[in-house]
Amino acid sequence: MAHHSSLITIKLDAQNPGEEAIRKACAVLKQGGILAFPTETFYGLGADALNEQALKKVFALKQRDYAKPLLVIIAEKDQLHSLVSDIPAVAEKLMDSFWPGPLTIIFKARKGLPSLLTGGTDTVGIRISSHPVARSLASTFGRPLTATSANLSGGKNPITAQDVCDQLGEGVDMMLDAGKTKGIKGSTIIDVTLSPPRIVREGDVPVGEVVRVVISHTGHCLQP
Repeated sequence: MAHHSSLITIKLDAQNPGEEAIRKACAVLKQGGILAFPTETFYGLGADALNEQALKKVFALKQRDYAKPLLVIIAEKDQLHSLVSDIPAVAEKLMDSFWPGPLTIIFKARKGLPSLLTGGTDTVGIRISSHPVARSLASTFGRPLTATSANLSGGKNPITAQDVCDQLGEGVDMMLDAGKTKGIKGSTIIDVTLSPPRIVREGDVPVGEVVRVVISHTGHCLQP
């Protein structure tokens, strides 16, 4: 383990992160700390998504506008019920087709979620990550965690631990360094609170593939 004064860095194998490193990282999350960790797109900033104080730290670190919601990753579909009030049938089809993977689905948020998570809206964006480190983190932690990109708002998307350090310095409590991520684009974001759904951002999952699933299920195309 390398220490850059206060920043603890754990180097791990992207495909097989090992339990001990993941347990240490979860201990940081449980204490309201912030991790940088790899996802299938870029490095993300992980905090307990239901801990208001931890979320405040994420916003301060990124210098992010409070009106912008934070995207969340979960370990399995069962965890949706703690976060969302409604799971439309088309969302089930999208999850079956693209999860785990870089499709973030925007649902109606359950009452009582931290307003920082939803950006003061009544919606929340969620995905199951296909990156082994992000997946074992979510599954060992057992609660939803944030996965907003580990950069300053508007800054370069981080594909290495060094990219994160360059922008956020020692603001994170622990760095899980699993080498380069594949990051070319972020996750594709689709809003299923509208009918038909609407693409909010085209990312790593091509919109054409999403459209096919939506049409085959609903007979409708997406909202423009």
